[in-house]
Amino acid sequence: MLAALVLTLCAPLAQDASVLHYPGDPEQAPGHGRLVVLLAGDEEYRSEEVQPMLARQLHQLGFSCSVLFSQNPETGEVDPNRLDHLPGTEQLAEAVLLVVQLRFRELPDAQMKPIVDYVQAGKPVIGIRTATHAFHYRQNPESPFAHWDFRASAWSGGFGRQILGETWISHHGAHGGEATRALPHPAQAHHPVLRGVGPAFGPSDVYGIRELPADATVLLDGQVVAGMSPDDPAVEGKKNTPMVPVAWVREIPRGEGKAAQRVFTTTMGTAEDWSDVDLRRCFLNAALWCLGEEAQIPREGFPAALTERWQPTPFGFQRARTGYKPEDYRFGSPWTRADE
Repeated sequence: MLAALVLTLCAPLAQDASVLHYPGDPEQAPGHGRLVVLLAGDEEYRSEEVQPMLARQLHQLGFSCSVLFSQNPETGEVDPNRLDHLPGTEQLAEAVLLVVQLRFRELPDAQMKPIVDYVQAGKPVIGIRTATHAFHYRQNPESPFAHWDFRASAWSGGFGRQILGETWISHHGAHGGEATRALPHPAQAHHPVLRGVGPAFGPSDVYGIRELPADATVLLDGQVVAGMSPDDPAVEGKKNTPMVPVAWVREIPRGEGKAAQRVFTTTMGTAEDWSDVDLRRCFLNAALWCLGEEAQIPREGFPAALTERWQPTPFGFQRARTGYKPEDYRFGSPWTRADE
């Protein structure tokens, strides 16, 4: 089994070096080799570390996974501060699931169009943390995709509000001082996405929510923690009365005779948050739910065990590890391998 996994991971890439690709196994359920595309590009929350790890989680279930990074087009190095270059989006034409962790990207129209085509086709989407404000058109406001901007008025709130359920509002918890304890929403205890999911802790703060759409179902409530440790108590007072949602699902109507578009969103998601197995399990469960295959989610949820050393970089601007290309993330973060 291990030998087969290594051979699969080391298989020749069908893509160029700008994309990190894990070829799946057509015989392995539930993924059966189907393609998931994960987009990594934010300056603060280390999506360049998160998305390869989540891709490996999905790969364990038999999915093919392609991680697309914001990167420097001259050097090919991963660069989360590069807002205008994210190659490989044409792969979305073959994808069954899109996972978005972007912040304020303004991509060339040729790179943006496959994202738009995928979403507008009603295919499933997972949004993580800053995906609520994934796009921001400052240099090219005349782009045909400028209404995807998180501040758009023509398409109120852009991609975040219209597809994920909310755009950027505020930090509800104190950023960098009040962590998040995500608690399964009592009314949804039997929802397939919550199978085997207990309380999850992460150092990222709870994001503010104005109002979720009527078709949203809250799965995790965000308890604001009075500190940055899992043992810290909840903040007393208005911040937790009531608690603000930190994960929900949507089934967006797509018109008569068409299946609803399934969406899962979590406003948790900095790299350190994903050290929590319950959050990873929730993600994997959500992936199958988004595909309409909740019957394949085990009663206790997916194991969600890490397959590599995981030493996530704390969130913060100008803290990204530099000098790495997509392929360097294949078996885990390059700096963890250097430490062995």
